[in-house]
Amino acid sequence: MPSFDVVSELNLMEVENAFNQARKEILQRFDFKGTSTDLERDKDENVVVKAGSEGRAEAALQVLMEKLAKRGVPLEGLDPQKLEPASGGSVRQLVKLKRGLKQEDAKRIVALMKESGLKVQAAIQGEAVRISGKKKDDLQAAMQAIRTGGLGVPLQFQNFRE
Repeated sequence: MPSFDVVSELNLMEVENAFNQARKEILQRFDFKGTSTDLERDKDENVVVKAGSEGRAEAALQVLMEKLAKRGVPLEGLDPQKLEPASGGSVRQLVKLKRGLKQEDAKRIVALMKESGLKVQAAIQGEAVRISGKKKDDLQAAMQAIRTGGLGVPLQFQNFRE
C-alpha cells in the first residue's frame, strides 16, 4: 500500500549558512556601522537579534529573512518574538525556529484529509503524519490538498513508498 510521511523540518545547515551571511552583511553594511547591531545563536539554536534601537533590530531581522529566503529556507519556520528592552538602552528580539510537527497541526492535517473526500488514511506518528492509500494518484492529490490547505508551517513530504 503506497504511503508517505508529512513532516515539518528546517534544513539547519542552510539556516546556519544564512545566519553567517546575514551576520557578515550586518558587520559590513554602511547603515549598521557604529551601531551595536548583532545576530547571535542561543543554546537552543534560535537566533537572537541585538540592536541599539527598534529600527536597527527590524532591519537586521529583515536582512536575516532575506538571506534565509535566498537559501530556500521557508520563512514560515521562523517565529519572531516581541522586542524586549535590554541593558544599556538596547533591544533584543528572539527568533524561534519551528521544528517538528506540533500535535495540533498534525490533527489539522488529519482533519483536512478526512474533509477532502480522498480515499486515503492519515495517522499521526510522533512528529509526522503518515498518509496511505491504495493508489499513487490519491496520494498525489492528498499532497496537493495539504499544500493548498494553508497550515502556516513549512511541510515536507518524505518516505514515499509504493
